[in-house]
Amino acid sequence: MSPELISILVLVVVFVIATTRSVNMGALAFAAAFGVGTLVADLDADGIFAGFPGDLFVVLVGVTYLFAIARANGTTDWLVHAAVRLVRGRVALIPWVMFALTGALTAIGAVSPAAVAIVAPIALSFATRYSISPLLMGTMVVHGAQAGGFSPISIYGSIVNGIVEREKLPGSEVGLFLASLVANLLIAAVLFALLGGRKLWARGAVPPEDGGALGKGGTGTGAGTGTGTGTSVGTGGTAPAAVAVRPDQGTGGAEGTGVRLNPARVATLVALVALVVAVLGFDLDAGLTAVTLAVVLSTAWPDDSRRAVGEIAWSTVLLICGVLTYVGVLEEMGTITWAGEGVGGIGVPLLAAVLLCYIGAIVSAFASSVGIMGALIPLAVPFLAQGEIGAVGMIAALAVSATVVDVSPFSTNGALVLAAAPDVDRDRFFRQLMIYGGIVVAAVPALAWLVLVVPGFG
Repeated sequence: MSPELISILVLVVVFVIATTRSVNMGALAFAAAFGVGTLVADLDADGIFAGFPGDLFVVLVGVTYLFAIARANGTTDWLVHAAVRLVRGRVALIPWVMFALTGALTAIGAVSPAAVAIVAPIALSFATRYSISPLLMGTMVVHGAQAGGFSPISIYGSIVNGIVEREKLPGSEVGLFLASLVANLLIAAVLFALLGGRKLWARGAVPPEDGGALGKGGTGTGAGTGTGTGTSVGTGGTAPAAVAVRPDQGTGGAEGTGVRLNPARVATLVALVALVVAVLGFDLDAGLTAVTLAVVLSTAWPDDSRRAVGEIAWSTVLLICGVLTYVGVLEEMGTITWAGEGVGGIGVPLLAAVLLCYIGAIVSAFASSVGIMGALIPLAVPFLAQGEIGAVGMIAALAVSATVVDVSPFSTNGALVLAAAPDVDRDRFFRQLMIYGGIVVAAVPALAWLVLVVPGFG
């Protein structure tokens, strides 16, 4: 048995054990990376740790730390009320506002994980307050990010168009952008219909003073504890989370929101704006920036921030970093290239095209979307050169297949959504994201191939 096949079988075993024995999949993946890397791939510790996602580790810790502080001092409550006023109380419009916001950020040049890191914590806090399915809100944010992700001036669009130009393939910048936009918009519409959107429309408008249980007492569970109520798929969400009423959180707050702005909240809002400006305007690292801002807020208001470190989604951090470290071992030992080259050697171009789309989707669910596109587009060059497959359609299908699966909890965007969700059963939410990610991986590559490749565009 080849080393590459052994590494794939071990990954399957990790999934089986994690789902049947309730063991953290990240811990299992670290053990698998050590075993396969040492015994099969002949890697030393440095080679194994080469795949550790240090940048993602800092992003997950930094963003959840900053927004845990924002939840503790009531800033997210204020933002939720501001969003309600923006749509005149129509809660059903909020998921679409979040979809459009993340799409706009990525379309003008934000890296997709940076946009999701900024929007997801606010969106998920809103979902908790107003009985919106966390799965609906989280996936709307991620699909919004991918909807704008291939504009001609975006990061993804620039990279893919650059690869196409380097490989001397025919391309269409507008066609690539529209393919991703339409695909994600259609998926978002289906999700909205299936995950409680119709009930949200039937609910009508809520008064700005409602606050989703603000002022009703209770203690809430706190983000990151894994003890929340969870949300079953298609039910429309949980009941509004009760929150403790602070002395300055009555119903007589500024502008009728029920939450007054105080110095700590003003400073937190400034910090959130600074995060956006630093990431989008100056291309600074989102994780390091978030950690720095959180430390400044913690130093100034230690009482509000005392429990924030404990609310960092540590189990999610372990899960994601472990799985991606194992994927790094697969890349180091050539398993990904081995699978792609095996498919590229098939003599039937249409069959090879759909298999490449599936490889892109499966690998991208665990690894870098741009990285896998950079590997697969060159692999597709030989049979694209034969003229039997339209290059424009094939590249668009690969781009859609490799990015739409970023809702997977193992991808950066999915991990950010999982980590950002307050007051939910994280194990249950993880399973929901994994099931939905599996559905997307199974269905979207075939649909993209059927719509974009089979007609022979380009």
